[in-house]
Amino acid sequence: MATYVIGEVEVTKPEALTGYGALIARAVEKFGGKYLAHGAKPYVLEGGPAHNMLIIEFANVDIALSWYNSPEYAAAKAMREGASNLRLVVVDDKLKSPPIEK
Repeated sequence: MATYVIGEVEVTKPEALTGYGALIARAVEKFGGKYLAHGAKPYVLEGGPAHNMLIIEFANVDIALSWYNSPEYAAAKAMREGASNLRLVVVDDKLKSPPIEK
């Protein structure tokens, strides 16, 4: 089943993020992740203002969590901290799951 990591990021110090894109892309690739949206400007239908969005697809929630807890992600996160505000969530797509057999 597919699992999605969805993020909303407000970059506050772009000059501090030189090299971040390549670092995070390598981490995502190592765990088989695929960017579906990256730095996308959202079109808000309801609610307050939104910042740039990202959506990464992983094969399952265990792989997504392994990516998040990996040394590769930790290195990218350390670079990003203090240079942006990020909200990151994991959504497990149950609709794509095969039916449970009883």
